[in-house]
Amino acid sequence: MEEYIVSARKYRPTTFDSVVGQTALTTTLKNAVKSGKLAHAYLFCGPRGVGKTTCARIFAKAINCQTPTADGEACNACESCLAFNEQRSLNIFELDAASNNSVEHIKTLMEQTRIPPQTGRYKVFIIDEVHMLSTAAFNAFLKTLEEPPAHVIFVLATTEKHKILPTILSRCQIYDFERMTVRGTIDHLKHVAEKEGINVEDEALAVIAEKADGGMRDALSIFDQAASFCQGNITYEKVIEDLNVLDSDNYFQITDLARDNKVSEIMVLLNNIINKGFDGGLLVGGLSKHVRNVLMAKDESTLPLLEVSERQRERYKEQATRCETRFLYQALRIMNQCDINYRQSSNKRLLVELTLIEVAQITQPDDAASAGRRPKRLKTLFKNLVQQQRQRKTAPQVAVARTVAHTPDNTKPATTPNTNNTLQQTPTTVSTTTYTASSRPVLKSNGGTLGYSWNNLRQMTKPKKMQVIPGTLGADDPNAANKEEHREFTQRDLEFQWMSMCNRMPQSLSGISARMKNMNPVITKMPEIEVTADNKIILDQMQDIKGSIVSTLKLYLHNSGITLNMRLAEHHEQVKVLSRREQFEEMSKQNPSIEKLRELLDLELA
Repeated sequence: MEEYIVSARKYRPTTFDSVVGQTALTTTLKNAVKSGKLAHAYLFCGPRGVGKTTCARIFAKAINCQTPTADGEACNACESCLAFNEQRSLNIFELDAASNNSVEHIKTLMEQTRIPPQTGRYKVFIIDEVHMLSTAAFNAFLKTLEEPPAHVIFVLATTEKHKILPTILSRCQIYDFERMTVRGTIDHLKHVAEKEGINVEDEALAVIAEKADGGMRDALSIFDQAASFCQGNITYEKVIEDLNVLDSDNYFQITDLARDNKVSEIMVLLNNIINKGFDGGLLVGGLSKHVRNVLMAKDESTLPLLEVSERQRERYKEQATRCETRFLYQALRIMNQCDINYRQSSNKRLLVELTLIEVAQITQPDDAASAGRRPKRLKTLFKNLVQQQRQRKTAPQVAVARTVAHTPDNTKPATTPNTNNTLQQTPTTVSTTTYTASSRPVLKSNGGTLGYSWNNLRQMTKPKKMQVIPGTLGADDPNAANKEEHREFTQRDLEFQWMSMCNRMPQSLSGISARMKNMNPVITKMPEIEVTADNKIILDQMQDIKGSIVSTLKLYLHNSGITLNMRLAEHHEQVKVLSRREQFEEMSKQNPSIEKLRELLDLELA
């Protein structure tokens, strides 16, 4: 059985002309070989699998060829070329900088540069992945790289040029290799398939080329994998099954459904895609690329930007005729925002679903707006919601009856003239509240329609709070308790109403109200009340508002016989007002568990 060699090695280019996708670079190198104007150091940089090391080998063989061709290629017939092809050349050295990145390895390399070549004109040192060298190794390499012996040429290759020291870059001729185009990759894979006798479809090769992401080596490896799975007949269906690639038909279908506002069908399709094991972020990324291609297909001048097969290009052109540019542009913007937020989202599926709903909402016609203003409610997307909305539009306005029992004190009865030329009092009674489309209540009365806001209606139905203001709650006040009312009250009732009175006192009496909260009124003999003040100043301030205090207690305790005796506290009756820390220390003495809890939770008093 013949030994199997993978396509990436079997079809590796051996001449400049066989290198795919790097025409400008290979032409420059061939001209350098023809003219003999060779630099002492070259730097080949670019992504993986684009031919950096391959071109370095071809270049090393060409400059050592004893009889090069007229266009700068190696002859493959001289002793130097045969030695290179048989891998026994002593003039070409390859070094992997990933595993030989120390100063000692560089010093060993420098010693080899002193020995002139046995055959040929140059000793060529190819250092692959040169960015892996340490800083010390780079510094040791600097002098030799700048002024090497006349028979030495360095060819450095790297995928990360930004990691190389600027002093190294300045000593080299830099060649930037390009990514393989999809079209170039497809053509090369067709050439390989013809030599291998494999039947392929252009759509299948397009999938392989997109999966390779610009790397020919990756494309050839995927091609071998697909060839093993398909057994000599590579089709589009088998390739997407083997590579677990999402079928492009899904993207075409989602775009058409979003254009027609069919959100329910999009959600079903998304669920099927996720159940097959595809990631939601992969779907959004693929859909973004698809919408971008549809946008490019709308103009003949941008149509060549589509790196797809001819059949796929026709499908893009057909869908572009059905989609508006505004829809495609806004869809790209929405999906780009989803791609930005996808990594940080905790519920990724919900983010994808919301994104697809927004895309499907772009072409949704706006609901009818009144008074030239755009309605602020959400657009209707699902069919059942559309039907419900239509029913709401045709249904009559709903009137909710509400009887307002309370009439404000400052509302005067309406007066209407009667036949006897006397004023007859007709109170205005609010009977119903009708809710209109503007969500603003309109109160109907016997005399017509009155306009109210929600705030006014709330104030009408809200009972008035009583405030303690000096001189307003005297014995002649109509709000005072009935003179014949003598309801008994408890000490608890007294303390509650006392605290409530202090809380209702106006801002101008905030100082005295705060001190009154610390007092404890007591019932000496029903209905006599006594309260003690700590000092003469507080007692004088309370004497000024004594009438209001008594009137308020009579009103809320429902006892018109209440009397209030205020006196100055004796020395032994005065209670020290404790601070927060002193209160905590007192509590800790009474209950040591509080201090243990503080230590356990590592708490500190503010």
